[in-house]
Amino acid sequence: MTVIRQADLIESVADALQYISYYHPLDFIQAVNEAYEREESTAAKDAMAQILINSRLCAEGKRPICQDTGIVTVFLKIGMKVQWEGEPGVAEMSVADMINEGVRRAYLNPDNVLRASILSDPAGARKNTKDNTPAVIHMEVVPGDELEVTVAAKGGGSENKAKLAMLNPSDSIVDWVLKTVPTMGAGWCPPGMLGIGIGGTAEKAVLLAKESLMDPIDIHELRKRGPQNRVEELRLEIMDKVNALGIGAQGLGGLTTVLDIKIKDFPTHAASLPVAMIPNCAATRHAHFVLDGSGPAHLEPPRLEDWPQITWDVGPRARRVNLDTVTPEDVLQWQPGETLLLSGKMLTGRDAAHKRMIEMFARGESLPEGVDLRGRFIYYVGPVDPVRDEVIGPAGPTTATRMDKFTETLLDKTGLLGMIGKAERGQVAIDAIKKHKAVYLMAVGGAAYLVSKAIRKAKIVAFHDLGMEAIHEFEVEDMPVTVAVDVNGTSVHKSGPVEWQAKIAQKLVVR
Repeated sequence: MTVIRQADLIESVADALQYISYYHPLDFIQAVNEAYEREESTAAKDAMAQILINSRLCAEGKRPICQDTGIVTVFLKIGMKVQWEGEPGVAEMSVADMINEGVRRAYLNPDNVLRASILSDPAGARKNTKDNTPAVIHMEVVPGDELEVTVAAKGGGSENKAKLAMLNPSDSIVDWVLKTVPTMGAGWCPPGMLGIGIGGTAEKAVLLAKESLMDPIDIHELRKRGPQNRVEELRLEIMDKVNALGIGAQGLGGLTTVLDIKIKDFPTHAASLPVAMIPNCAATRHAHFVLDGSGPAHLEPPRLEDWPQITWDVGPRARRVNLDTVTPEDVLQWQPGETLLLSGKMLTGRDAAHKRMIEMFARGESLPEGVDLRGRFIYYVGPVDPVRDEVIGPAGPTTATRMDKFTETLLDKTGLLGMIGKAERGQVAIDAIKKHKAVYLMAVGGAAYLVSKAIRKAKIVAFHDLGMEAIHEFEVEDMPVTVAVDVNGTSVHKSGPVEWQAKIAQKLVVR
């Protein structure tokens, strides 16, 4: 029999969540660096450089890799001989309560505040719980006298791209994946991994897909030794064919879209072939530990020497833009795919702020004082709160497509000149951008701490009650972005993958 103190589990969960907020798994860093070294697309290589530099900065500064510090998912394997002890005596908390207390302490840690993103009453008031609880917890009771714990923090941008299909037994899993991945866009921040669950029932397939993403990247080792079963054959085939789509880092077109394919399967009904797919983004975050009654877990910090030494200087080929003086005539000159360095003042706003502004227009109300969007740029972001001497915490972009349905009204009613976010825009937003001669700029997802270094001043100007979704005014200096949709409606997220899919196909023919 093993006695595990509830305090040890709480402390271990809290420490693990802090750890994964600023340390990428080293297997992921090594895989991104290998992809970076091979990459031939300038845009994709630039994106991966920013991801790698951001990762090292976070490891040094112990600040979040991404402003979206995720919804916490925990997998527990509880040994049948484990007993729990409280303070003092028998534990008075349930295992779920212990986990959630660990989450609460991690996200409220004053030395490294993590963004609270969890909303209660999801179909109604959608009120922030303020401490990122509750976690999604999966428990299994197994033989033994230990507690095995896997902790992950999953951002909304990648989680929203999860897919489930109930295929016919005769259908091709590979064909379904290749048809589905392009529909996911770039909001999941590639390069990353695809977790695939096959079999069981619908909910089992999704759980298998999520659990598969907890495994380390090992596709290159598999390729060297060769596949030994059908699942391993599928991993290799899907990885090669997905990368041949040319989607590339951040969806800009390039050689590497996925770093690994993970698959778990389970027996299923003769009439069924459930298949689920969940992507893991460039902010891959998970940790594993075992409690045996001897005390809380200790996670060994990685060595900074394990990070690649990447330098990235776009200055000589970038256009510098003063946001305080930029005009519609200036924007007409910007080219699709061009790198800009932004300086000056911008406003922020994401889902909740956009919804509220549209509702105000519908009621005939004016926007709050301090929210004059005419001739200005709005940045889709929900930043992390600052600590110590920071102006603002990590402040990377959120997925722009969620704002597509608001774009026409906002451009029409306010005279907004441009928007900044991550990933592609849908056709409804592209049409509005073209109609109003506006522009959409893309910042790299997964480089939130790096982006925050460009922010010199920050203050909330409206909708304080929305928390991280309040409207801020940022003053930035040399914030790097890419022209993703120009005034003519040309989208690099359409042209880039098409170009690189053709180039990859040509390479395969030459071989």
